[in-house]
Amino acid sequence: MPQFPSGAAIPMSVVDVLRAAAGLQPKVRASFCWGRCVRGTYAPSDQAKEITRSRSFTMPSRVLARFSADGVSANAVDIDGCSLRGFSFRLGSGDQLSDIVTQSVPVHFARTLDQMLAFLQARMPGPDGKPDMARVEAFSAANPETLRQASYLAANPPPASLAYTTYWGVHAFPATNARGETRFIKFKVAPVGDERRPSEHAATAKSTGLLRDLDSRIAARDVRFSVMALLDRPGDPVMDVTIRWPDEDGREAVRLGTIVITGTEPNGACEASVFNPANLAEGIGHPPDEIFAARRDAYAISQTERR
Repeated sequence: MPQFPSGAAIPMSVVDVLRAAAGLQPKVRASFCWGRCVRGTYAPSDQAKEITRSRSFTMPSRVLARFSADGVSANAVDIDGCSLRGFSFRLGSGDQLSDIVTQSVPVHFARTLDQMLAFLQARMPGPDGKPDMARVEAFSAANPETLRQASYLAANPPPASLAYTTYWGVHAFPATNARGETRFIKFKVAPVGDERRPSEHAATAKSTGLLRDLDSRIAARDVRFSVMALLDRPGDPVMDVTIRWPDEDGREAVRLGTIVITGTEPNGACEASVFNPANLAEGIGHPPDEIFAARRDAYAISQTERR
């Protein structure tokens, strides 16, 4: 039986192994290494103040954002929906900025930093450039929760277009409103009017590739998202990002506002202004889970190494 790492992992070791497992160079992003930097606007809903007093969510602002995908090249079609997509965005202005990092699956692939490091090391390529599948299977059997992300993606492949994908923040964020009331929320970012889009949109995306499709839809002013807050219930798990809240798809959600993507930006604009999930304006607190604490450090490390 192969021996898997144990003990205290650190964010830097995870960043290094992420790059090594994917065969990436030191100054390349450790994950979601290609994407498109974009700009837009955010308009809050009348309900936003009931959830949070954070001015980044209750006031109109400009938006800097980045669409991305893991595991495929920039012009890939991804017709089988196997890639994990990402959508990171910054709301607010001045000292009231919030960076929100979301992805196309509502769970993470590891519960703790140690487990995340072991997951990646089990998949490190061998001398033949391929991972040892016996080692991967042994690790998965001992850590079944690490399969939930891939299982969800296999059962729910995203649309062919980045613009029509639904994105989740996998963490539970404590949100405090103007009355001082605090509850946990999860972010869900859903395309506006997705249910009304004809099937030929998907056909167009499949024929052009992810980024070219996105660029054409931005030019047509056809990229807008509702920023939703899923509301907690007593007993919801807030420390484990590998599991969803019970009946998460059917529970109450409040629309915080709408993001409209209006144009593209040079990729350097997103590189210079890293989306660090630790950047949250007062009224949205840091989630209590271990992965969030590691992620905020890993993002800073990854940017520093790329400079």
